Amino acid sequence: MTTSSEHAGSAALSICEALLLAMNDRGLLPEHEILGILRDAASTHENAVGTELETLRHHAVADLINAIIAGGNSVRRP
Repeated sequence: MTTSSEHAGSAALSICEALLLAMNDRGLLPEHEILGILRDAASTHENAVGTELETLRHHAVADLINAIIAGGNSVRRP
């Protein structure tokens, strides 16, 4: 991945996390739905097919999403 792509990916992740937090804070989406969205996204990458390199990249994305779920970064927990 190029540096430009890395920056774009980091920006997209930050924006998505901020949107999920805002939706939860405003009561638009409850925590269980936000976690469902993240689990669906991780599952999509876990089950993706392609070349060995593509599969490794998809699994790395799934690992990152699962780490976000485990860390509670996308929902504000008391």
